[in-house]
Amino acid sequence: MTWALGSTAPDYECPEPERGPEPLQARAPAAGNTIPAMLGYLLIGMFLGVVFVMSEVASWYRIQEMFRLHSLHLYGVIGSALVVSATLFWLIRRFGLRTLGGEPIQVAPKEWGTARLRGARYWIGGTLFGMGWALLGACPGPMFALVGTGMLVLLMGILAAMAGTFVYALVQGRLPH
Repeated sequence: MTWALGSTAPDYECPEPERGPEPLQARAPAAGNTIPAMLGYLLIGMFLGVVFVMSEVASWYRIQEMFRLHSLHLYGVIGSALVVSATLFWLIRRFGLRTLGGEPIQVAPKEWGTARLRGARYWIGGTLFGMGWALLGACPGPMFALVGTGMLVLLMGILAAMAGTFVYALVQGRLPH
């Protein structure tokens, strides 16, 4: 099954890069997998890791304070991120911004699904993610930054997250999307 830019794929299937329009499909691997691009990704990731650690976003204590409602620090960070991203999405739509390759930036509308409880997959997925975040004390991005600071125990969290992703890939076709 193919899909065109701007149309949405069925909500039970994730669009894959090889299904995109031909010009974009041909350019993406060449542009994104070069040595300079990979070095750029590495530097951006390292910068974000430093920001996460220095701002205490990756701090186990700050995360526990947030989930126990003892501090507003992380709620402020998350709220700021929501305001910035909502503003950027508005600007992208308002001015019809394009990628560096010239393709229009289009955000597909959210697919709420057909379950009895509308949006149940988002509520259930968010709840599971939040429970894992609270139990582990780190979410996926900062886990790598914390391993970089020497908290090697979080390698187990990374392995568990990867195992969960693998299991989901195995059972995804049998789940009611």
